[in-house]
Amino acid sequence: MIIGVDIGTSLTKAVVFDGAGVSIAQATTPSEVRHLSGGRVEQDLDQVVGTVATVVREVASRVAEPVTALALTGQGDGVWLRDAEGNAVRPAISWLDGRANALLAKWQADGVSRDVFRRTGSGMFPGCAAAILSYLDQHEPEVLDRAVVAGYCVDAVVQRLTGEITVDVSDASLPFLDPRTRQYDEKAIAACGLESRRGLFAEPAKPKTVFHLNSAGAELLGLPSGLPVTAGPFDLPASAIGAGVREPGDGILTAGTTLACQVLTDSADFDPEGEAAGMFLSTPTVGEYLRAMPAMVGTASIDWVCALLGIEVPEIAGLLDSSPPGANGVRALPFLSASGERAPFVDAAARAQFSGLSLEHGRADIVRALCESIAYAARHCFDAAGLSGRLYACGGGVRSAAWTQIFADVLGRPIVIPSDPGVGARGAVLVAAEALGQPYDVELWASSSRTVEFVPENAEFYQSGYADYQASLAAARGLWRL
Repeated sequence: MIIGVDIGTSLTKAVVFDGAGVSIAQATTPSEVRHLSGGRVEQDLDQVVGTVATVVREVASRVAEPVTALALTGQGDGVWLRDAEGNAVRPAISWLDGRANALLAKWQADGVSRDVFRRTGSGMFPGCAAAILSYLDQHEPEVLDRAVVAGYCVDAVVQRLTGEITVDVSDASLPFLDPRTRQYDEKAIAACGLESRRGLFAEPAKPKTVFHLNSAGAELLGLPSGLPVTAGPFDLPASAIGAGVREPGDGILTAGTTLACQVLTDSADFDPEGEAAGMFLSTPTVGEYLRAMPAMVGTASIDWVCALLGIEVPEIAGLLDSSPPGANGVRALPFLSASGERAPFVDAAARAQFSGLSLEHGRADIVRALCESIAYAARHCFDAAGLSGRLYACGGGVRSAAWTQIFADVLGRPIVIPSDPGVGARGAVLVAAEALGQPYDVELWASSSRTVEFVPENAEFYQSGYADYQASLAAARGLWRL
């Protein structure tokens, strides 16, 4: 009886699955995300740890069998600075953060981003650890002096529950890990001016590493001391595993706060002259990688348009149905994040736009244009990542049948959607079971799903729409300024 816990940016979820991979108990609770001036986005480690305790205690109380292990996954990137006891030395800085926008732009102009990409296959963006740590080294050096480890959300929680300082290779993949050797590239660290802070980086855990609850963690969760705990991979690769991505060329679309597009590959040969964006994520299987393009567009854009137009999220379906493909000529670029875009290109100055509007257009056209533009962004990401096999999808966005149909039509391929939405926790549990020597039937776990077919005439229409999107994007990139 393994409890899977997915520590998202705004929501923490705990799930227990039966032997066929069907959820039999789950609990959720929100996390606090503080949006501050200057594009700063922070979270409180104590509050996040508290959400884990809340959902684990709740879901454990709903099952009759004793809990045998805890499998953790959660948000990646950002910086979670801690001392030797696992206490935060400052609020955690989220992957959504934009305080390092100007620094990232300078690195792009100076060739630092390109140099790091050539060594690790990872494109840097304002919310990645390199940019944030370099910013802090310039503006809050005393904070880094107090810290013992600069890690991520999942390993921060692991330290509080087990006392261990660790990091999963998936989290460490961006931006300093060479995915081929699964070791840090020291020259990449030096390129970012962080040699003096090298000691803050925990060495990546080996595959199938198992930790154990210490007395403090056991008391916090209401579980036995010594209970096995696994840590990672973080939510992007965990979702790929949980959804059923198995063969090279297969991909997964996560329509969440961000639009994460990933493709499984058995080669980490990256084009050193290509766009320095996206990342190669190491997976639990040595020799397999996920080419990830986690765009900054996603359901946060839908929340924004709902607030702007004074509508509720459930109204989106009806609005999409009342505007035809092409949104009656309204077009959009979806780059609403204050920290710009990070995949399939990196530009901290990227901003959204709507065009083609007239007095004849209404809310439905604006909503549909935005949803179509996010689907075009997904196609752009998958083109860059090399999608060639089956496509899976998960995240809050695919709960909308109308929006999922737009994704299928724009991508021109069927989309397989697992019936259970907790694919991140599911992936973490599958990894934990393998580490504990109790593997489940992964094919059985992936069998409970439905497929959304694309509409051929819509797919043909969106071919030209995608060309228009690309042209609009190319024109806009020449105008963006920080």
